[in-house]
Amino acid sequence: MKKFFLCLLISWQFVSTNAQPPATPDKIYGDLFRDVQMGKVFPDGKTFVDCVPKKNPKNIVAEYNQQKGTPKFDLKQFVQNNFEMPHTPQLNYITQEKDVVMHIKNLWGVLRRIPDTVVIGSSLLPLPNPYIVPGGRFREVYYWDSYFTMLGLMASGEGEMIENMVKNFAWMIDIYGHIPNGNRTYYLSRSQPPFFALMVDLLANIKSDSTYLTFMPALEKEYAFWMEGAAKLKTGQAFRRVVKLNDTLVLNRYWDDYPSPRQEGYKEDVEIARRSGRDVKEMYTNLRAGAESGIDFSSRWFKDKKNLTTIAVIDMVPVDLNSLLYELETVLSKCKFMAHDANAAADYARKAERRRVAIDKYCWNKTLKYYTDYNFRTRKISDVVTPAGMYPFCLYTKNLDYMSLLARQAAEQIKSKLLQPGGVTASPFNTGQQWDAPNGWAPLEWMTIWGLDRCGQRELARDIAERWIKLNVEVFKRTGKLMEKYNVVDLNLEAGGGEYPSQDGFGWTNGVLLALINKFGLPK
Repeated sequence: MKKFFLCLLISWQFVSTNAQPPATPDKIYGDLFRDVQMGKVFPDGKTFVDCVPKKNPKNIVAEYNQQKGTPKFDLKQFVQNNFEMPHTPQLNYITQEKDVVMHIKNLWGVLRRIPDTVVIGSSLLPLPNPYIVPGGRFREVYYWDSYFTMLGLMASGEGEMIENMVKNFAWMIDIYGHIPNGNRTYYLSRSQPPFFALMVDLLANIKSDSTYLTFMPALEKEYAFWMEGAAKLKTGQAFRRVVKLNDTLVLNRYWDDYPSPRQEGYKEDVEIARRSGRDVKEMYTNLRAGAESGIDFSSRWFKDKKNLTTIAVIDMVPVDLNSLLYELETVLSKCKFMAHDANAAADYARKAERRRVAIDKYCWNKTLKYYTDYNFRTRKISDVVTPAGMYPFCLYTKNLDYMSLLARQAAEQIKSKLLQPGGVTASPFNTGQQWDAPNGWAPLEWMTIWGLDRCGQRELARDIAERWIKLNVEVFKRTGKLMEKYNVVDLNLEAGGGEYPSQDGFGWTNGVLLALINKFGLPK
């Protein structure tokens, strides 16, 4: 209870004083932060920004400035003396059960976090209710991860935890104006794919339709965050997360408000920006927008389909993002109808329909017969096939007969470009990035399977589900672990790529696997 009131105190101070967002590690620790990150004191750039100071940060900074030029000064030892290192309990994720379903149900307790304690100088944003973390280096709640985790919580009968997590996200929307990437200060400048409306759907299925009215204010506030500036845009212009295309249609893009290296990937971002030869602020914004997309990183965002130096996320109108915002508009229309506000309900319904028309106009690739992203700068549609193109099949509420026809065509692209022995790859290309081949990821498997199954391609949906379930279970039997991502091409090799080693735990893998087992069963 004491922790809860501390969180309320922090939130009241933030709102009532109209204060700036909590300071990030680079602002708090200055040269110490930059020296630690650029000096690669820790192999993982996320380690230092998750450290908790043992005393007042101002005193630590003063001591650092006084000591750093002295003979035999040891920077790593200084950090260890003045900070508590973040705990990564990887061995705790290996439990003794031979049954994967029981393993997952027991892991919920391991991945559970209680309401947070406020610590001055810590990057953690305190939350008032318990929540589930992904695992490994991911010691905080993550926005889009949590929806897929909730699928498994629902299958486990953990409705109370789902409600706690939805309440936490609504709380963050109320306090910060949006749901950040995760509950860390260094994530506040960006969000992640907006799955909150789908979370509310899940909770309403567990409780009652009154859930929609309870969370309607938070849903509206999140919508305002994504649509900020839309009313003032002229044709062809973009502002923050909105893009006005060459007619009356407005769609969205991923963005980040802080054009500097990511706190948790500082050295990597500085070095890639230097190598790119591009304007560094533009490069940093694209890297951060890639992090907001959750797809960090992928050939999907690269101009040359090969190199991170060509990343152009902020030029793209992503099909997955706009499908999720269609879902948000649809849910808001339902909320307003339930609140007996017919005019607002009709307005949101019109917005959803306009967005659906715009997605079909700009993101349906007539050559590939598949949904892809649209580059509004070049006015060209992407030819990169990824599971993101399955989101409309999951979320559209109208013309399902027509969508079933399109799904038959889309299934051919899935089979020819993405389907592998262990499921579907994140993209057709192997670039060394983690959201490319040969890797498969639980959220992308789920959206692909859901879209195919919902729109009549049930045989292919079951085939992909069975391949993914079998791979997950076989790796679990071999290692005792459930992983963040999997190599779906060579089933004997681990997934790789990206900026850090593959993690285990793992929230969204657990959730999707349990939900798929519930629907399709275990492999025979």
